[in-house]
Amino acid sequence: MMNNPIKRQRLADEVAHRLRHQITQGRYKPGEKLPTEPELMAAFGVGRSTVREAVRILSHSGVLRVQQGLGTFVEPQAGITEPLGQRLNRSGAAELNEVRQLLEAKIAERAARYRTPKDIARMKVLLEKRLEVALEGDKPRCIEADIQFHTSVAEACRNDVLADLYKTFAIRIKQSFQEVYVGTHSFIRTHPLHEALLQSIEAGDAAEAWKLAKKITDHKE
Repeated sequence: MMNNPIKRQRLADEVAHRLRHQITQGRYKPGEKLPTEPELMAAFGVGRSTVREAVRILSHSGVLRVQQGLGTFVEPQAGITEPLGQRLNRSGAAELNEVRQLLEAKIAERAARYRTPKDIARMKVLLEKRLEVALEGDKPRCIEADIQFHTSVAEACRNDVLADLYKTFAIRIKQSFQEVYVGTHSFIRTHPLHEALLQSIEAGDAAEAWKLAKKITDHKE
């Protein structure tokens, strides 16, 4: 008897998630009125009760404001009002690298504490690939391999927010690398540092992992 209510709740959560995503991506601006209930029902292919529950979820979390007789409006949010990826596209290389230093150092520290044998095995494969394409002089593939290696470290840190932040940053970091690096020489020179980073993570040495991640992000072409 309890299956249907749980199913409806999950459906409302999904609609709330999709609506929140649309707001985050700028489809609905702060202060803007949402479409009517029938329009939302048609857009998401759900019933009225599901739409109302989704709106209730978002209003309780401060994303929406329901005004009786007027409609439902997007609440202004504290912090940046544009998607993070879009904000990063406006950032300069210096400020981007400064934030990257903090992010990668914390990620490496946590990865040393929470990595699994499977994580280490994946990091080793990706690091070998990074060196292989660097020695071949293939800059695009080398940059991609470098990003994949650091993404695997982020995934090993067991903090989904940090990992998602790194993946968002990685798009801009990749663009920056393409602009800054002429060839793959820098990637070859920093390979010993990356090997040492991997060894510290495998050994569970969080302090050393932090230091090595900082050295890597401090490296200049």
